Amino acid sequence: MRKRRRKEEEHENVERWMVSYADFVTLLFCFFTAMYAISNIDTSKLGKFVDSMRSAFNVEGARGNAISIIEGVQIFVPADVEVESNVREILGTFITDTKGSIDVKRDTRGVVISVADKYFFGTGDSDLKEESKGALDKIASAIMQYPNMIRIEGHTDNVPMSSDKFPSNWELSASRGINVAKYLMYTHNISPGRISTIGYSEFKPVASNDTPEGRAKNRRVDIVILNETESKKEPI
Repeated sequence: MRKRRRKEEEHENVERWMVSYADFVTLLFCFFTAMYAISNIDTSKLGKFVDSMRSAFNVEGARGNAISIIEGVQIFVPADVEVESNVREILGTFITDTKGSIDVKRDTRGVVISVADKYFFGTGDSDLKEESKGALDKIASAIMQYPNMIRIEGHTDNVPMSSDKFPSNWELSASRGINVAKYLMYTHNISPGRISTIGYSEFKPVASNDTPEGRAKNRRVDIVILNETESKKEPI
């Protein structure tokens, strides 16, 4: 009786490898299921998931970032100073070579890429110049690195505008903003849901309209990478 019991105790379980193998197969199944789920993402469910993860890990405000609602999904919006630095790096020599025609700054809206009208358009026109598209390509590459909403603002000086195509500065400023938006959407496939356009005419000047230099500064297109506060003001 003792010998039989000793033999049972000494019996080696040669099938233990099946447990590890089963665990490995289960992990593979979970991995490929996750990949399939990501490829068929439901934004409303993703929003709930990110919300729960934020609560679980208390990540709001981590590393200077904020959480915002973009296209129905909660996502991380980088700090403005990070975005400004990266945009300046990507645009590189365009900022200096254009001799003041392109500028990057931060304000209450977020990060503003301000482009003088003469660099993008002919006088009284809203069609993009071919030579300006290189800078727009660079701007697009910067925008695509972030999930932020983008607002494109057209501005003019206070010199009255009247033509068959543009009866006033309102139409001209709006058309310029729209054409920049169309280039970003159709050439670089930036989601239309991220972009809004607005024409301010002459009513948001950054300089005095009493001098030619001031009027030149006012004729511009501002491409604004909106921060969290401004993004929330956009319709969802």
